[in-house]
Amino acid sequence: MEKRGALSNPVNRFERISYEPDRESEYPGEPAPKTEFFKDASKSIISYNNSPDVGFETSVNPYRGCEHGCIYCYARPTHEYFGLSSGVDFESKIFVKTEAPALLRRELSAPKWKAQVVVLSGVTDCYQPFERKFQLTRRCLEVLLDFRNPAAIITKSHLVTRDIDILKEMTEYRGIAVNISITTLDHHLARVMEPRASTPDNRLAAVEQLSRAGVPVNVMVAPIIPALTDQEIPVLLKKAREAGAVSAAYTIVRLPFSVKDLFAQWLGEHFPDRRKKILNRIRALRGGKLNDPDFGKRMSGEGVFAQQIHDLFAVAYKKAGFTSKGIPLATDSFRNVEDKQYTFLGD
Repeated sequence: MEKRGALSNPVNRFERISYEPDRESEYPGEPAPKTEFFKDASKSIISYNNSPDVGFETSVNPYRGCEHGCIYCYARPTHEYFGLSSGVDFESKIFVKTEAPALLRRELSAPKWKAQVVVLSGVTDCYQPFERKFQLTRRCLEVLLDFRNPAAIITKSHLVTRDIDILKEMTEYRGIAVNISITTLDHHLARVMEPRASTPDNRLAAVEQLSRAGVPVNVMVAPIIPALTDQEIPVLLKKAREAGAVSAAYTIVRLPFSVKDLFAQWLGEHFPDRRKKILNRIRALRGGKLNDPDFGKRMSGEGVFAQQIHDLFAVAYKKAGFTSKGIPLATDSFRNVEDKQYTFLGD
């Protein structure tokens, strides 16, 4: 069985009682816990945000928790609202919004809905391995296609290529943009840092397949981890452009709440010789802390090292041959297919 990203289950910050395992009963080589699925009975599916740091206001997240197990994931603390841990629990206890497609159809058909870009997912990956079974993301895309409402996908999974048939139809009205995250091209690093996500080669292959099908792809060099992955920016952008990406962007790693401790523990296990340097470099970007949640700084950092990353990315972007600054989407094709006033066959 593949390993998990997190090495432990840290105490939930909202709970007064915690479980301390008997260390003497544990032994090296203990298998990672199996993934468990729980039905999520959410009554709505479109989430709204007003953050100036992200380029969208609405998103759909079919799943809570993420089996990819990326050690740096900023979404990990959301599991604490369920009385669970942001560590192994986040990767192995997944909440499935089985009614997501039906809820999406209902909300898009509501009179108050104004056509705008809906992002899949924004928090956890909508193409986690078990999406092959549940197909909630595909069914949500089918709803978005019915309404001709534009969407943007954020994923690090090759599984997105399964839905090329739908994505190609959405391109006909400038209704889709696929953002594929590539953190590193180093296979060993990717395997321990993002243990159940697609390999770097498979992500580049996804960029190529989508681009060949006419589906516009933006590559997210994200998150950049100072002193660990920042030196890969030029070659990663070059590979992304060669694969057919039309644009690229980046964010710098952010470590809210317990994620900073999980990340530090992970560094000590896998990169003990670089642990201190990496953490100090992050602190230099975050005003002396491991995380800065302030708008305007949380995605890109500040200071001399943040500026170096910005400048390196800008030069490498141009050298790789990128000219576009993004993928424009259109809302003028939206149609409310559930509206009783909608006419057919010229009636």
